[in-house]
Amino acid sequence: MFDTIIHFFYIILYQPLFNALVLFYDYIPGNDFGVAIITLTLVIRFILYPVSVKAVTSQKSLQKLQPRISEIQKKYKDDREKQAKETLELYKNEKINPFSGILLSLIQIPILIALYRVFWNGLNPSELVNLYQFVLNPGHLNPMFLGIIDLSKANIVMAVLAGVVQYFQTKMLIPKASLEKKKDGKTSDFSQVMQKQMVYFLPGFTVIILLGLPSALGLYWTASGIFSIIQQYFILKHD
Repeated sequence: MFDTIIHFFYIILYQPLFNALVLFYDYIPGNDFGVAIITLTLVIRFILYPVSVKAVTSQKSLQKLQPRISEIQKKYKDDREKQAKETLELYKNEKINPFSGILLSLIQIPILIALYRVFWNGLNPSELVNLYQFVLNPGHLNPMFLGIIDLSKANIVMAVLAGVVQYFQTKMLIPKASLEKKKDGKTSDFSQVMQKQMVYFLPGFTVIILLGLPSALGLYWTASGIFSIIQQYFILKHD
């Protein structure tokens, strides 16, 4: 069973991503590995665009409903079951799926794992035997980005840059009211406290994780975050 899952993962994700990366590497002037990763990132974001739009719009809708959800929590503070039932009924009436954001994360996790394998093993010349027939075998992959950064190794600059992009990406989805404090110095409720903490926790966690991984993954994370910020800007602007 486990071997079947591994084989499925290899055929569906690893091999297509690896071949796409090499294909871009072959045709990009100068065979820049970093530019190939950015191009691959753009393609992945394009494929995930419908899910991303749904996740962002759902997040905004949930933010607009927060006052009504708070009212339900206060009204039924001693009845958790009734509180959950009324909240779910509110989601149903407003046609909102509170799990759409989680769905996007769940989809991206196996992609990140596959990319990790691509960036970790793909630079090995022996892996080039896994190329499709229509993909030109370059003989070897030069991991340099702009002739400066070796993307096969961890890089603190790429890790911090990914964290900064993660900060702005997360902050965009949180209402300004949730980031501000009341005059008495206390935030309005527990959910707002958690939102504020996530703005700083996620970027810090991102930096720590990427410090021990090939900076190619950090470049992907940064490029993906920038594309997400641009996408979120236009979605939220017209919301």
